[in-house]
Amino acid sequence: MTPQEKRKELLSATLIKNLERRHFEAYYCPTAAEAVEKALSLIPEGSSITWGGSMTIRDMGLTKAVKEGNYNVIDRDTAANPAEMREMMRQGLLTDYYLTSTNAISEDGVLVNIDGTGNRVASICFGPNNVIVMCGLNKVAQDVDAAIKRVRGYAAPVNSMRFMGKTPCAVDGTCHNCTSPECICNQVLITRVCRPAGRIKVILIGEELGY
Repeated sequence: MTPQEKRKELLSATLIKNLERRHFEAYYCPTAAEAVEKALSLIPEGSSITWGGSMTIRDMGLTKAVKEGNYNVIDRDTAANPAEMREMMRQGLLTDYYLTSTNAISEDGVLVNIDGTGNRVASICFGPNNVIVMCGLNKVAQDVDAAIKRVRGYAAPVNSMRFMGKTPCAVDGTCHNCTSPECICNQVLITRVCRPAGRIKVILIGEELGY
């Protein structure tokens, strides 16, 4: 085992302990492929499933696997127009399972998410019966303050560039604490405890995934 692999195992063990103390379910998978299999093992066939705008779950093949499985899928990416997409987002609040990543996670097990529209953070908070969070260890920050700085200073500018947004951070890669009409940092969610216990299931992954 390399020092990097050893560190990942130790870090994930610490995170799992802290997440469970906060009433999350938590697991560690060394690879994205194993994480996909773990996620599917948690979802009974026939369940209704949807997801947010996470690149992590798309890049790792989870959404593809779900669409190929025996599930009732609400895929907002198939919407014909913005109005239909919004309605799909609303329907997603009533699903059995919601798939997402997290923008950051603190070493003591607090999830930090920042959203533009708010549908993703709303689903993490309330609505779907279960939430499965896929999180590469590259998103671990020392504490909540560091997690927020990671999201505002790195993840948000990168995502704004990906969306081709007209925000100051998309121009120079630096957070300006803007109030742009296209700002994607409108809703800030800090999830410090899971209630009801076990509703949110966090799968930590020993690969660099997402932003």
